[in-house]
Amino acid sequence: MIHHQSRREFLANNAMGVGGVALAWLLQQDQLPARPASVSDGPRVFDMKPKSTHFAPRANAMISMFMHGGPSHMDLMDPKPELTKYDGTEYSGDVQFSFVNRASKTLMGSPWKFGPRGQCGTEISELLPHLAEIVDDVCVVRSMHTGFNGHEVSIRFWHGGIPATLGRPTLGSWITYALGSESQDLPAYMVLTDPGGHPVDGVNNWTNGWMPPLYQGTVLRPTEPRILNLQPPAHLKGKLQQQNLALLDQLNRQHLQRHPGESDLEARIASYELAARMQVAAAEALDISDETESTLKMYGIDRPETKEYGTRCLLARRLVERGVRFVQLFMGGQPWDHHNSIKTNLPAVCLRTDQPAAALVLDLKQRGLLDSTIVHWGGEIGRLHVTENQGDPSKAGRDHNGQGFSAWFAGGGIRGGMTFGETDEFGHRAVVDRITPNDIQATVLHQFGLDHTELSFHYNSREQHLTDGRECRVVSEILNNPTKSLAPAV
Repeated sequence: MIHHQSRREFLANNAMGVGGVALAWLLQQDQLPARPASVSDGPRVFDMKPKSTHFAPRANAMISMFMHGGPSHMDLMDPKPELTKYDGTEYSGDVQFSFVNRASKTLMGSPWKFGPRGQCGTEISELLPHLAEIVDDVCVVRSMHTGFNGHEVSIRFWHGGIPATLGRPTLGSWITYALGSESQDLPAYMVLTDPGGHPVDGVNNWTNGWMPPLYQGTVLRPTEPRILNLQPPAHLKGKLQQQNLALLDQLNRQHLQRHPGESDLEARIASYELAARMQVAAAEALDISDETESTLKMYGIDRPETKEYGTRCLLARRLVERGVRFVQLFMGGQPWDHHNSIKTNLPAVCLRTDQPAAALVLDLKQRGLLDSTIVHWGGEIGRLHVTENQGDPSKAGRDHNGQGFSAWFAGGGIRGGMTFGETDEFGHRAVVDRITPNDIQATVLHQFGLDHTELSFHYNSREQHLTDGRECRVVSEILNNPTKSLAPAV
């Protein structure tokens, strides 16, 4: 009896060397229907071809350095002299504790000194000397607010647009869905994970949610080889692999001719072709051996404390330089979650990340890429102004605080050399120009030439939006005057 292989069986058995990451991604796509079940007005085209914008964009790429756990803003970017003045006294206000409820009401001033930095005079902690060197290119937002003190609920707010709701497409998915890819050889959305493991909430930080898997983040491993099975086995290299891929392409196109309504199949064909091209392009992009010694030193790759994170920041620049549209750098676990021993743990994580993060901005600027690339640094929450574990002063820490905290942004039409918003005199709550993750999402999309109220995806019988109709705005105060765009709207 002759067994006729299905396309899936053929792919699983013969498409060796397409690349393990890409292959798994593409196999998932084979499970998609011809079009989303909720769409009733004709087939929806899902592909990575460049798309039109609502208006002229200021940015065409973004790098997000996400600092899981909640960096302590009053120790880093939001000086509070009143908190220092009343250090050790009891806080008279109400504290909205995290779910842990282990914080006291004893105020804890920052043990680190602040000072005006750069020509702009923004006050930055001594823990961030390299940020201080680029502060004239940076906008520090001091009034971030999620309204929630838990990690997961705020992480999902940051990435998916709605607090606590799991499984929604992330910002990177929305951008790649809306705009497609600028690179013919690399995925549009790439994720650089940490040697310490996945961050809190794991793969949900870069999920495509209910969008096709075409728009999920493609993960690069934290150690070599960063993409498993990128190169084919020796016995399948060269002509044999080309023949296999050519046959696969022929089968796909014959199937498309028989089923012309399967618009997602066209995208799948393009994705297989991309996977094959990645064998050369990805290997080149991830090889930093051609970087100058001065560049490696600038990122701290010559030092053990900064080598790992510095390498990932450098790779982020190389990816953007080659047309990748959205890059995320994550840290394993919650390295900024300093419930205790903040006096030793906070300097350690700053030492690891400060130099590489600043080098990324400086490097992009030197190469003429900063004007078109948004750079983000920040976590999902901040820390409280009162102590935790204060029974032993050497082990004192700070509990969660989603009521007010800081983040910084650079490039992509964002004004440098400024601060925006304020927390109260103790750093507890955002009290002036409160900014939510939805406001940041609306602003980022705006810089990409997208109106957050118009960008939608039909799912579950309605048009879905990243900001989901929640009250938010484009934070125009932190944007440069739109005197020059990257290109006219198309």
